[in-house]
Amino acid sequence: MTDKSVIDASLLREMVNAGAAMLEKNREAVNALNVFPVPDGDTGTNMSMTMMTAVKEVNGRDYNAISGVAEALAKGALRGARGNSGVILSQLYRGFSRALEGLDTMTPAQFAAALKAGADTAYKAVMKPKEGTILTVARVIADDAVHQADNNPGSFQELFRRILASGESIVKRTQEMLPVLTQAGVVDAGGWGLHLIYTGYAAVINGERIEDTISDMVPISEADTFIDDHDLLGEITFAYCTEFFIQEMKSEVTDEDVDSLRRKLTRLGDCVLVVGDSSLLKVHLHTNDPGKALQLALALGELNGLKIDNMLQQRRDNQAKKELEQLALGKEYGIVSVSQGDGFSDIFRDLGVDIIVEGGQTMNPSIEDLQRAVDSIKAGTIFLLPNNGNIILAAEQVAEMAESRVIVLPTKNVAMGIAAVIAFLPDDSPEENEARMNEAAEKVRTGMITFSVRDTELDEMHIKEGSIIGLNNGRVTVNCESATEAAVELMKEIVTEDDGLITVYYGAETSPHEAEALGQEIAELYPNCDVEVHKGGQPLYYYLLSVE
Repeated sequence: MTDKSVIDASLLREMVNAGAAMLEKNREAVNALNVFPVPDGDTGTNMSMTMMTAVKEVNGRDYNAISGVAEALAKGALRGARGNSGVILSQLYRGFSRALEGLDTMTPAQFAAALKAGADTAYKAVMKPKEGTILTVARVIADDAVHQADNNPGSFQELFRRILASGESIVKRTQEMLPVLTQAGVVDAGGWGLHLIYTGYAAVINGERIEDTISDMVPISEADTFIDDHDLLGEITFAYCTEFFIQEMKSEVTDEDVDSLRRKLTRLGDCVLVVGDSSLLKVHLHTNDPGKALQLALALGELNGLKIDNMLQQRRDNQAKKELEQLALGKEYGIVSVSQGDGFSDIFRDLGVDIIVEGGQTMNPSIEDLQRAVDSIKAGTIFLLPNNGNIILAAEQVAEMAESRVIVLPTKNVAMGIAAVIAFLPDDSPEENEARMNEAAEKVRTGMITFSVRDTELDEMHIKEGSIIGLNNGRVTVNCESATEAAVELMKEIVTEDDGLITVYYGAETSPHEAEALGQEIAELYPNCDVEVHKGGQPLYYYLLSVE
C-alpha cells in the first residue's frame, strides 16, 4: 500500500472504528490484567464502552473536515466515559480534538502534536498522576511520535511503526514502574488498552483489515429492534437485555456453529433468540454477562447494532421518576449515591438519598449516568457519593459540568457512603455538612471478602485460583478456604479496642443464615462492639465488613 502523508476525515473515522474494534476484541484480556486477583477487573470494559460511545458519535453523521471527526470523538468519549481509565481516555481525546481545531486534514507532524496535546490534557485532569499507568504510556508514545514526525514528516506508516514500537516498550516497562504491578506480574491494563487502540489505527494506515469490526455501531431503527417484554417481568434474574446482529459471517461458519452458539447463549441467560441465515443473524438474550455473549458471537462474524439495556436500572429509573414527581421544587439539598446491590440501594433510600445510580465494582456508571441523576434533582446543593475509588474522577467531572452546586464526597465504598449519609444534617450549611460527612466516612475501615480468579503471588502469599481472599483497605491480606474464615481473620486485622460498631453486609451469593452465623461469631469475639448484619446484595463479594 502507498504510504500516506495526509489523513482526511473519512480515514480518521476508519481509524477510530478500527481502534475501538481492536480494543473490544481484546477487552477480556485487558480486564485480566487487573492488579489484584479479584473477579471485577474492569479496565477493558470501561475503556471499550467509552470507545463504543465515541464511535457512535463519530458515525452519527458525515464530516468534511478532520476537526469535526475529532470533536465528535471527544464529545462521545466524555459522554460515555466509565471508570478512571475511561475518563482518562476521554481526556486524551479532548486534548487531541483541541489540537486539530480548524483543520480539514492532518499531516504526521500534526497528528503527533495532537497526541502530545491529548497526553498533556489527561495529565492535567488527574490530581496526583502516577507513573506506570495509562498516562505514562500516552506521554511516552506522544513524545516518541513527535520526535519521529520531526525526522520524517511525510510518512504516516513510519510514524505508526514508531508509535507501536514505543507503545509495546513502555507498556512492558510499566511492570517495573509500579510495585503493585511488579508483585502481581502484570503490565498496566489501561496502558495496554491504549496501545490496542493505536494498533487499530495502524492497521488502517497499513491497509490491513481488522476482523470483528464495529464500524457500523450507530443505533438501528426501531423497526429493526427486538420488542422486549422485560417491563412485564416479575423478578429479574438476568439483568442485561442484550441485542445485536452478526453479519459478514466467516466462510467456515456452518449451521452447527449457529446451533452451538444458541446452546452456549442459553447457558448464559434466558429469552434467547438466534434467528436469520448465513448472511445475517439477529441475537437477543437476557444475561448477567453480555461481554461473554459478544465474545462467543465474535467467533462467527462481525457485530453490528449492539444494544445492551440494564433492565434493573430501567425499573429503578421508573421508580426514581415517580419519586422525583413527589420531590418538592426548590429543595435546599439533594443526595445522589452510587450503589450496587439491592440491599445497599434500599439502605440508601431509607436514609433519604434522592437518586440511586446503579454501579460499583463490576460496572462503573458513566459520566452521562451521573450527570443525568444530578440534573434530575432540583436543589441548591447536591452531594454526590461515588462509593468506589474508580468512580471518583468521573464524579468530579460531573461536578465541573453541572449547573447546580455539586459537592463530591470521595467515598471509596458503600460503607463509607452510608456513614456519610447518616452524618448529613439538613439544617446545617453545605460546608458544615461536607466536613462532617467526610469526617464520618474517613473513620470507617472496611474489609471485603471475595474469591481469586487466578493463581498469583502477593506479598509472599501464594494464592490459588478459587481461593477465598480478604482485602483490607484494598490490599489482599487474607487467603482462606471459606468466606466465614476469611471474614474472621480479616476482623483480627481491622478491629481495635477503640471500636464500637461492626457491620456485616452480605452479598448476593451469601445466604442470610450464613451471614447471621458470621455476625454471631464476630459478636462473641468482640463483646464490646455492637454487631449488625444487613443485606447488601452486592455481586462477587461475599461480605463487605465495616468497622467504626
